[in-house]
Order: sequence, then structure tokens, then C-alpha cells
Amino acid sequence: MSFFSATRATSNRSPLASLCDRAASSPAPTGSGELGMAVLLRGTSAAAATTAGPSSALLATTFCRARGCGRLLPAAPRLQRAFAARASAQPLEVCAKESITVPGRLGDCPFTQRVLLTIEEKHLPYDLKLVNLANKPDWLLEINPEGKVPIVKLEDKWIADSDVITQTLEEKYPEPPLATPPDKASVGSKIFSTFIGFLKSKDPSDGTEQALLDELTSFDSHLKDNGPFINGGAISAADLSLGPKLYHMEIALGHYKNWSVPDSLSHVKQYMKSIFSMDSFVKTLALQEDVIAGWRPKVMG
Repeated sequence: MSFFSATRATSNRSPLASLCDRAASSPAPTGSGELGMAVLLRGTSAAAATTAGPSSALLATTFCRARGCGRLLPAAPRLQRAFAARASAQPLEVCAKESITVPGRLGDCPFTQRVLLTIEEKHLPYDLKLVNLANKPDWLLEINPEGKVPIVKLEDKWIADSDVITQTLEEKYPEPPLATPPDKASVGSKIFSTFIGFLKSKDPSDGTEQALLDELTSFDSHLKDNGPFINGGAISAADLSLGPKLYHMEIALGHYKNWSVPDSLSHVKQYMKSIFSMDSFVKTLALQEDVIAGWRPKVMG
């Protein structure tokens, strides 16, 4: 699995336009059968889906994500052993929302993408079961009476809530580490709620746009002083949580309000390009049509 460094060349194209080019050239997940009302997809992470043994070059290398570093370096023996064990491990079972525009494709939930990004970045094999949430199957309600997704099966136990799932994955699979230091874990955490407030607003003078700009400006300052990612040179859990939300913000506000992140917030725009261009992100993103349709009730309500 290849990753893109934080020092990708910049261009005048928007993060979303660049992402669309890559997504269009990426093959869609292939269905491998149905389970009740859910579609079972081949969801093995790119790093773990190798048919070679532990001697594979894949297991012999890892990626250095330090600032300005885009080269492959020999992996530590401990990491080699971890990857080798995961490649032959029983895949995790992940239940997620199915697309409402293209059957058999992943839906538009940013919290599900956060979970999938964590699994991908930890090189864990998984099977993805897509669920039609408009007609929830009985088996889903049996394992999670609230009928919510994402849910992940770990050691014969189904776990709900993206916060709990990602924390459990970090504890069970500490390599590669993704935990964000406590002093940086909340960076950018108010962007999503202010985005929703602005998206729902019907009064241009109610201050919701400025509230979002204030949060993005604060985030831009953090990236300027500490970037390129929230925890410096390395991707961490906070990025995997914020990235999908920024993707939804970019699409929804662009469609419903003809709004985009100002060019003056150059560090935010570069951050979005870097996150959106990661292989794991491209592999797990929702279709633009689904994001637009998913936010429509809040805009029209």
C-alpha cells in the first residue's frame, strides 16, 4: 500500500477536484455475495491483502510520514511480525451504511469512514457488510438494537460508536500507533458542528458562516505552527476523524451554498489535499451524490 507524503506538490485545483480524479480512476469495491439485507464486500486493507508470505516486500517495509519524508524505510522486526500476523488473521466484520444512489457502494457516513480509515492505516483485513438503513435487517437489530452503524465485531463481540471502536482498535493493535496526544486531540473538533450550523442556516446574517470561518482560521493557525498534520509530521487518530468531516463540508457547502474554504486559509486547503489524497481515504470515501443526498434533509428541514 502506498501513501502520499505531506509535501505533495500544490496546484490551483481544489482538494475535491483532485480527489475526484483519483476516485474516478480507482476501481469500485467488488461484491462477493449477500448476507440478509446487507452486501458483503471485499474490504481487506491494501497492506494486508497480499497473497505473499511474511517474506513479502510489503511486510518488509513501512512508510515514514515525518515532515518532508516520502521514502520507504525498512520496518522494525516487531512491525514486520505484526503485519505478517494480520495478513493471515480472521478479517474484522464491519457493518456500514450502503449508498442510497448506487447499490453495493459504501454510504455517506463520516463516522464509518473514520473507522475504516483506522482499520486501513493499521493494515487490518476486514469484511464490509453494507446495510440498507431504510430497511434494516433483523440480524442488525439483534446485534445492535438501535440499528446504528458503524459496528465492528472484535473477538466475537460487536462494538458500536466510532469513538469506542477506534480506541479499542488502538489498544488491541498498537502498531502502527495512531493515538493523538491529549493536548492536540481536540484540535479542529468544533469545525463539524459549526459547518452543520452554517449549512442549516437560512439567515445570511446570523453569524453561522463567521463561526465556521473562526474555527477554520484557528485550525489554520495550528497547522501553520504545528503541521502539516494535527500532531505534526505524522497522521494520527484526530486526522482520521476530521478528514471525513472536512470532505462532507467541502461537498455539502459547495453544493448547497456555493461556498468553499477561502484561499487565505492555505494551510487548511493543503491539509485537505494531503488527507484526501491518501490511498486509504480514496478507498473509503463516499460518493459525492450520497453526501449531497445525505445532507438534503438538514438543508430542507
